[in-house]
Amino acid sequence: MTLSANAHVPTATPGRYIGRLCKHFAHKIPVSFDEQQGRIEFAFGLTLLQAENDGLRLTVRSQDQEQLDKLKQVVASHFERFAWQEALNLDWH
Repeated sequence: MTLSANAHVPTATPGRYIGRLCKHFAHKIPVSFDEQQGRIEFAFGLTLLQAENDGLRLTVRSQDQEQLDKLKQVVASHFERFAWQEALNLDWH
């Protein structure tokens, strides 16, 4: 069974965050991305990024709750560091 969590962040520049996150992780793990979407393949789960009209949608998927919680923490800590100018935070659902 795959568990997942989503977060939506209102921003006028979702492509910028997709690029920053994907480029950051690309030197260590498999990543693919363009201006509209991104895919980051961690050993403990998958992160999908999608640009939307009103912001950025982040989805994390993993096999168990412990790995999902770890993935949410890793993605949120990096995203919030890159988004400091807009003071954006992730609220997972």
